[in-house]
Amino acid sequence: MRQHTPRSQMAPHIPADVFQRAQATGQPVVIVVNDRPAPRVEWRRLLLPFAIAGATVAGGWGLVAALCFLLDAAAHTATVIAGAAGPIGVGGITLKLARSKGA
Repeated sequence: MRQHTPRSQMAPHIPADVFQRAQATGQPVVIVVNDRPAPRVEWRRLLLPFAIAGATVAGGWGLVAALCFLLDAAAHTATVIAGAAGPIGVGGITLKLARSKGA
């Protein structure tokens, strides 16, 4: 025989002798149902890993931005030094490191 009522909506079974004794004496029948609530997501448990991941991503982008800034500053510094130094010659070979603004 198939059960059409879902198990969670069925009344628990009361033994016949307990029911008859309660009917005879007028005592109430107390039904205790050990039921757990449906499992759900605990957001507090997930908050810490997401906070750590977010901080890691933000720190990574900060590191990339700082590296780009330092490389840009180094390139500008090298350009200024090369422009101020003028041509460099070794053994008769002259190398001009930067063009002058007029040329």
